Amino acid sequence: MAAWQYLRDRTNQLQPAQQFHRWFTIDDEKVADILAAVRQQLPTTEALLIGKPQTGKSSIVRGLTGVSKDIVGQGFKPHTQHTQRYAYPSEELPLLIFTDTVGLGDIAQATDAIIDALVDNLSTSTSKGRILILTIKINDFATDTLRQIAARLRQQFPTVPCLLVVTSIHEVYPPSQTNHPGYPPNLEAVNRPFELIRANFQGVVDRTVLIDFTLEDDGFEPVFYGLDALRDVLADLLPEAEAQALYQLLDEQAEATHQLGNLYRDVGRHYISAFAVMAATLAAVPLPFATMPVLTALQVSMVVLLGKLYGQTLSPSQAGGLISAIAGGFFAQAVGRELIKFIPGLGSVVAASWAFAYTWGLGEGACVYFGDLMGGKKPDPQRIQTAMQAAFAAAKDRFTTEDVEAQSTGTKLSDPE
Repeated sequence: MAAWQYLRDRTNQLQPAQQFHRWFTIDDEKVADILAAVRQQLPTTEALLIGKPQTGKSSIVRGLTGVSKDIVGQGFKPHTQHTQRYAYPSEELPLLIFTDTVGLGDIAQATDAIIDALVDNLSTSTSKGRILILTIKINDFATDTLRQIAARLRQQFPTVPCLLVVTSIHEVYPPSQTNHPGYPPNLEAVNRPFELIRANFQGVVDRTVLIDFTLEDDGFEPVFYGLDALRDVLADLLPEAEAQALYQLLDEQAEATHQLGNLYRDVGRHYISAFAVMAATLAAVPLPFATMPVLTALQVSMVVLLGKLYGQTLSPSQAGGLISAIAGGFFAQAVGRELIKFIPGLGSVVAASWAFAYTWGLGEGACVYFGDLMGGKKPDPQRIQTAMQAAFAAAKDRFTTEDVEAQSTGTKLSDPE
């Protein structure tokens, strides 16, 4: 009864206009402050990919992030006239930033202009870890322009490590070699051109590594041949924090996804907690079905905001469709919750508790959905339902007056476990 009394008092204290303004206004400055604080703690690495087209730059992005070819292709956005940028998993909270040169190898493009674009990037970058990654196909010996660019960048930025990645080694396999050999490959057809390329870049790069990242349809196993070697070399060249993040990202993809999801979910809970308390306060109004449309609008706003956090832009109608898709059988329970309000003295506190828990569970389910999209995976309905139901049960068990009071005064709300 204490919880109901508190909620009723809070509802009566606010004028309707004030309530709607508080419930449906997103504080962009607060969102920016939270994201900025998290970014300060991220071990972000910026990799500048320098190489001709079709030399495996996008394949390196696939190998290091685990996302699909299509998502990588869509992720690169123009940054300058001569560079494109792709942030993984999102621009808001990136762990890896890939900057790709545009036009290298095209004689119509001025080498000096490309170098100027890269110099400007290195001069203004705020990333904690930076590395130059040069990509060359093993059967390409027209590399004077690439060497010139690398030499000038190393002269101006001697502390930025430089890695030479030799790619597409299956293109020089002898006809009898139908699959990758053990790594490193002990094939004369591979070792001879590799040594020539490495000798040509001696004194310009810090390390050289062989890889061959193909597609599943190409028929080579493993698809990411040499990924462990690439990871180890990058870890040797990067600062400790960035190297540790890279190992976590690659050693156990499921664990890395879990850790990354937790990072984003921790930020998302700043908003889930606020929306859950708003929903509880609203649901305490003892008028059956009167609050349903407003509660729905409140939850749509929450999903739109969470989507923004994960780099997904949703319209209100799209967010409403997503809620319908992931909420499942909770709709029937929602109707039952509203009917409980007919019970004098008991119904509204039950409704408030249910609205708090349902909104929290919906937020957690949305985070799982957006997290799958961010990681380049197809959202798993069963996993979303399981996460939502677990969060709902935990939040319902711990709904208290103290939680609502804490949120209304700005105190951090504890997460349901």
